[in-house]
Amino acid sequence: MKLNDAGIIVQKTWQNLPIHYSHIELDAFVIMPNHVHGIISINVGAGLQPALINGTNMRAGHDIWVRAGHDRVRAGHRPAPTGGYPLSGIVRAFKTFSAMNINKFRGTRYVSVWQRNYYEHIIRNEYNLNRIREYIENNPLKWEFDQENPKNFF
Repeated sequence: MKLNDAGIIVQKTWQNLPIHYSHIELDAFVIMPNHVHGIISINVGAGLQPALINGTNMRAGHDIWVRAGHDRVRAGHRPAPTGGYPLSGIVRAFKTFSAMNINKFRGTRYVSVWQRNYYEHIIRNEYNLNRIREYIENNPLKWEFDQENPKNFF
């Protein structure tokens, strides 16, 4: 899928997230004509102690999927800290700065670019992580048949 100027701005904003949030790593990512998918790994910062959930590595995902790389939670305890920047703040910054730069490029002000919320998903194991990566990578192949593709409007 070839990106237009807005897509290039979104891609650059995504790629720059780790510059502003040193505790994250980016994983699979794709820009579709009407949405994005991506995986953000949130790593426990220096001096923060990870917790456990049933002895397994807990990963949180988002569509932007989120994967809390080393964060683990034991039932009955609060989630491991995310360095003071919860996923919602990271997604808000991504959407704000990409929309701001798209509007600047278009010569518009305060025009909405993104929907209000986002979908997040917990990735609980390597199998699900790989399945979601595959979904993200193959998503552009499905656009031709997507109900929201203007070519499919009757």
